[in-house]
Amino acid sequence: MSRLFALFVAFFASLVVFSPAQAEVRVLTSIKPLQLIAAAVQDGVGIPEVLLPPGASPHHYALRPSDVRRVGDVELLYWIGPDLEGFMPRVLQNRSKPSVALQTLPGLHLRHFGEDSHSHDEEETSDHDHDHRPGSLDAHLWLSPVNARVIAARMAADLREADPANAARYQSNLAAFNASMDALDQRLKARVAGISGKPYFVFHETFDYFEEAYGLKHTGVFSVAAELQPGAQHVAAMRARLQQVGKTCVFSEPPLRPRLAETLTAGLPVKLAELDALGASVPVDGKGYARLLENLANDLASCLEQL
Repeated sequence: MSRLFALFVAFFASLVVFSPAQAEVRVLTSIKPLQLIAAAVQDGVGIPEVLLPPGASPHHYALRPSDVRRVGDVELLYWIGPDLEGFMPRVLQNRSKPSVALQTLPGLHLRHFGEDSHSHDEEETSDHDHDHRPGSLDAHLWLSPVNARVIAARMAADLREADPANAARYQSNLAAFNASMDALDQRLKARVAGISGKPYFVFHETFDYFEEAYGLKHTGVFSVAAELQPGAQHVAAMRARLQQVGKTCVFSEPPLRPRLAETLTAGLPVKLAELDALGASVPVDGKGYARLLENLANDLASCLEQL
């Protein structure tokens, strides 16, 4: 009897040892800011992946064969939508697993370009931002903390369904993320309180959601098509706008500063600086999204406080 009992014990022990543990749910996001939100929801359970490499533009990215395979393989995929990643709809036609175009989520606060008639002066500063036509959706929606909460809630719901064993952890991570957004909101309001109303310019109309949330507004957009060198008359008009404003900051986005920047600001009381809406240097962890927004506030304030 004792020998039979020992055999049963050994048999059940082998089941425990050799039964595979539940695999981590693979989450893929199109851009890093979404990866940072997903990392907060998956904290302690898994590490989300990102499709675009550092420095790549979501407006003009060309998928590699390895990218296409990843899109097909992962359990959950999140992207902003066709207004940002125009390369995604075609590859998603062959995907059978869940994918979420976040711009379609209920509860999001959405903006459209041209809502603020003074967002840039077409006569003096630029043609329209060449990536962003008036009336089209402003797809940089991740820069709104309100939208980040909606996105995190959707990710947590999807992960609870895909991975019921860790449902409680996803829910507690979501609660922690929302609490961190409350604290972050207070810090950011305090950080930018002294720069509201100070003039600054951008090369890309990216930051309207962040500006709206924290009472800021860029004075103008110096936008030119990447493949075109602006004419002398156009540059002269943009320089005239800078001369009119006086001391100011002009922000570009990494990794490359437009060649036009030096020509445009030479000899003027203008400081050149960077704002990174994609968080290229931000570590991927549960606090990454908060760092992304905090970096924006700090970079804006660091330049504008010197004026």
